Amino acid sequence: MALRKSRLKLGELLIKEGLITEEQLQKAIQAQKREGRRIGEVLVELGLINERDIVVTLGKQLNIPYASLAKGLLEPDPHQDLDKLVPQEFAHKYCLIPLSRNLNSLTVAFADPLDVIMMDNLKKMTGCDINPIVASVSDILQAIDKFYGEKNLLKEAISESYEVETVVEIEKLPEEESLSLDTLIAKAEEAPVVKLVDLILRQAIKDRASDIHIEPFKDRVSIRYRIDGVLYEIPPPAAHLLLAIVSRIKILARLDIAEKRLPQDGAFVVKAENRIIDLRVSTIPTICGEKVALRILDKSQVPLDLSQLGFEAKDLENYRKATQNPWGLIFLTGPTGCGKSTTLYATLNEIKSPHKNLISIEDPVEYRLEGVNQVQVKPGIGLTFANGLRAFLRQDPNIIMVGEVRDLETAQICVRAALTGHLVLSTLHTNDAPTAVGRLVDIGITPYLISPSLLLVGAQRLVRKLCPECKEAYEPTAETLGKVKLGVDLIYRPRGCDYCNQTGYRGRIAIFEIMSMNDRLRQSVTQGVAYQQLKEIARETGMKTLYENGLKKVEQGITGLEEVLSVTLAGTEV
Repeated sequence: MALRKSRLKLGELLIKEGLITEEQLQKAIQAQKREGRRIGEVLVELGLINERDIVVTLGKQLNIPYASLAKGLLEPDPHQDLDKLVPQEFAHKYCLIPLSRNLNSLTVAFADPLDVIMMDNLKKMTGCDINPIVASVSDILQAIDKFYGEKNLLKEAISESYEVETVVEIEKLPEEESLSLDTLIAKAEEAPVVKLVDLILRQAIKDRASDIHIEPFKDRVSIRYRIDGVLYEIPPPAAHLLLAIVSRIKILARLDIAEKRLPQDGAFVVKAENRIIDLRVSTIPTICGEKVALRILDKSQVPLDLSQLGFEAKDLENYRKATQNPWGLIFLTGPTGCGKSTTLYATLNEIKSPHKNLISIEDPVEYRLEGVNQVQVKPGIGLTFANGLRAFLRQDPNIIMVGEVRDLETAQICVRAALTGHLVLSTLHTNDAPTAVGRLVDIGITPYLISPSLLLVGAQRLVRKLCPECKEAYEPTAETLGKVKLGVDLIYRPRGCDYCNQTGYRGRIAIFEIMSMNDRLRQSVTQGVAYQQLKEIARETGMKTLYENGLKKVEQGITGLEEVLSVTLAGTEV
C-alpha cells in the first residue's frame, strides 16, 4: 500500500508542475492497474510526458540532484565492489545503480526515489544510509548494462563463435548438398547458438533497432541493426555458424528449416524487460546462403498518440477534423518505412469508440489494437484486400482501414465505401500529397468520383531527432544555407555522446504535408488540372509542404538541417 501511495505522489507532482492533467493521470493509473508497472513508465508510453521531464520534476520537488548518462554522472566507482554490495538482479528490478560509498553513506541513482519500501530494503541489504540522486530509466538501464558487464555478453559470445569447431563448414559444402535435417536441428539447439541468437535479439531491442539483417557473403557473415532509419554493422560471428543461426531463427518463427530455395515469412514473440515484443521474420535465398531480415515491433517504442508524432498545430487540427467526418477518404502517402502505418494506428487509437465499428485489413498486422477488428491479408487462400473489403461492407462498419491501395479493384471499393457512408483510411505510394490524386487517376478512378469522396491527403517522412543531451547550437554560414531561408539565426547540429551512442541523434519524428480538400481543390480535381497547378492551389489554400514543415523542425531545434534536406525535394520548394 505504501508503494502505491508513493507512486501516486509522482502524478501529483507532475500535475502541480503543469506537465499533465488530472484526466491524463487517471488514464495512466487505469493502464498501470492492468499492466502493473511504474506510473512514470506508463505516462511515457502513452506519450503524455517524456522521461527527462519526470526526473527533472522529481529532482526539483524532492531537492534531489539530477544526473544524466551523457554528462558522465552515472559511472559507479570501479574500486569499491559496488556490484557485490548491490546485486545486478536487485538493480534491474528496481531500476537503480550504486555510484559510490563514503564510510556508511551510499550514493545511489534511482528512477523512482519515491518508492519508500524499495529504499528501506536497500538500506537493510547494504547496511548503509542512502544518499539518493535521480536519473531517467533509460539512462540507468544503460549504466547497469555497462557496469555489470551485460552489454559485453554479445561481444564475448561472438568472440567465442570463432573458437567453436564445426564438422562441416559452409564453403566446403557442394551447391547441391546441405546438412541433414537432424543435424541442422541439433546444431540450432546447441547452447552457444541459442545464446548467440538470444543476445543478438536482446541487444537489438536495447539499442531501439527496428530491423536486424543477417547477411551471408562468400567468407563472412554480416549482422546489421537499423536504428533511427540508419544501418549500423555489429561485430559478426564466425561464418561457419550461419546455417545454425538461420536454422535457430527459423525454428523460433516456425518456418521450414529444410527449405532454402524459396523465400519464407514467419513471426514469433519475445519478452524483454517486461515487454512483449513481436518479431517478423523474412528469409530469401542468395548465392551465398539465406539472408534473414527481422522486423522488431515494439509497441512501447511507438507513440500511438497523434499529438506526439510531429504534426504542426494547424495540420493536426485539419487532420483531426477530417477523421471526425462520418464518411469520406483519407490517404497517407510516402515511401516504405516513412511511418504511415504508425500514423494510421495512432488515428484508429484516437477515434475508436464503443459506439463505432472499426475494421482494418492489413498486410501484415503490425500492432494489435484493442477495440479494432483487424484482419490479416492471406493471398494464398484468396483473402486479398479487395475480397476482404467486400466482406467488410456486409459487417456494418463505421470506419474501415485498408493497409494499402495497390490496384483498381481495391481503389474502387474504397471510393464506393466512402461514398456510401463509411470513413475509409488507407495509404498510397506517392512522393507528396497532390500527387495522390494523379496516382488514383492512373489506377483507374475517374476524377468525378475522387472529388466528392476525398477528404484529405497527408504525405509524411521521418527525420532523426537531435540528441537532447549533446546537440549544440551554431550559426550557419551563407554557404551552408544556400537557398534555404530560416526564421532564426541559431540552429542545432549533432555532436555525439554516450546517451545517443555517439551518433548525435536519438529517436525519429515525422514531418507532414497535409492537403485538406476544399471547394476550390474539388473543382480542380474534377476538371483534371495538372499536378503543378493542383499543388499551387493547395499551397494557396493553406497547405505547408514537407520541406516547409521540415524547416520548422529545424528552427525549433528538433532536427538538423541536413536531415530535412535529405528527405525532402528542397530544390523544388525554394
